[in-house]
Amino acid sequence: MKKIFAFVLVAVLVFSFGVQAQEMTLRLADNQPEGYPTVVGAEEFARLVEERTDGRIKIEIYPGGVLGDESSTIEQIQFGAIDFVRTSITPMSNFEPAMDVLSLPYLYPSDDFMFEVLQSEIGEGILEGLEDSGIVGLTWYDAGARSFYTADKRVESVEDLEGLRIRVQESGLMMDMVEALGASPTPIAWGEVYSALQTGVVDAAENNYPGWYYNSHHEVAPYFVEDEHNRIPELIIMSKITWDSLSPEDQDIIKEAAVESTDTQREAWAERTEEAKELAVEEGAEIITLSEEKQAEFQDAVMDMYPEYSEGYEDLLESILNFEVE
Repeated sequence: MKKIFAFVLVAVLVFSFGVQAQEMTLRLADNQPEGYPTVVGAEEFARLVEERTDGRIKIEIYPGGVLGDESSTIEQIQFGAIDFVRTSITPMSNFEPAMDVLSLPYLYPSDDFMFEVLQSEIGEGILEGLEDSGIVGLTWYDAGARSFYTADKRVESVEDLEGLRIRVQESGLMMDMVEALGASPTPIAWGEVYSALQTGVVDAAENNYPGWYYNSHHEVAPYFVEDEHNRIPELIIMSKITWDSLSPEDQDIIKEAAVESTDTQREAWAERTEEAKELAVEEGAEIITLSEEKQAEFQDAVMDMYPEYSEGYEDLLESILNFEVE
């Protein structure tokens, strides 16, 4: 009996040691370049995971789209070819339609409010909805607030947008928003926006501060109105195949590290945004800040869109609109 007990004890110890010593290197894809805020956040995520697993789990970051564009990497994650992807929420609505509600214009009064919502049970519930598609949602990242910028005309009210041709993404929601504001939506490829503004093909475009400045759009559209019509978050997602291969302890480490990396990513985004804003002003651009009254007019103009784009998710929309920050 003693021999049997000793054998079992040794076997358990060997097995336990093997599990503890198991090492793995996982891959994370991001289509943004080295140094971009989402990549900075991903690097912090990888650092925390490696530190908390004593080096057992390493995460290699592949920035710059080297593993494919967003759509391709999301497909790869579903069958385990890639372990993590940083993605915008736009393609994720194909897997969880509730994502569309998060893109509604003028939904969040501030960046902090949006993250309070996303890091509450509301946001966690949306992430959980991805699992049926073979995807585990880990955390939310910041992509800033999108606003309008114009070539020749200062915009200080909804009326000032009337009749303007505004470049937008080829998105039903974005086109409907611009029409609701009295302007004419004009889908144009991103790489052609500078010349379209320069030659008068469009009168305006929309993006966040870094998108405006670092693509030199401030040179041809120097009036930036802080209407902040869209705050569209991004995500770190994980292959469910990889997730299911981990112990519960390692799953907890990865989830907690991802959530904690959000703070680092948001700080990097805030720094990049402030830098872009300051540099644009130094180079002659003008920032237009709206009063609360004028801001409310922009929001009121698009409210008729809410029922259509929240159909089937009315409770979700209501919970966001009535959310109280603690």
